[in-house]
Amino acid sequence: MNTWIWIVIALGVLIVLGLLLVSGRRARERRLDSKREEASNLRRQAETKAQRAEHRASVAEELSQRATVERQEAVVAARRADEVDPDVDD
Repeated sequence: MNTWIWIVIALGVLIVLGLLLVSGRRARERRLDSKREEASNLRRQAETKAQRAEHRASVAEELSQRATVERQEAVVAARRADEVDPDVDD
């Protein structure tokens, strides 16, 4: 075989290897981008859930404080009722 045929074959092999290398890198980059996007979505979901949980905790705290105040008011009202009721002995 002539030398120029070997050169053409070698160049063809180098071009094919280069194309495989480039396509492999692109595929890897697409996978990485996909994973980055998934991670970003998961972070957004986590942030939303954290905000919702914080809001619910705030509401729960407020309700707890209201319940405490109402309980104290009920005790005061019961004592006043005992004071007013003529049938209750001191």
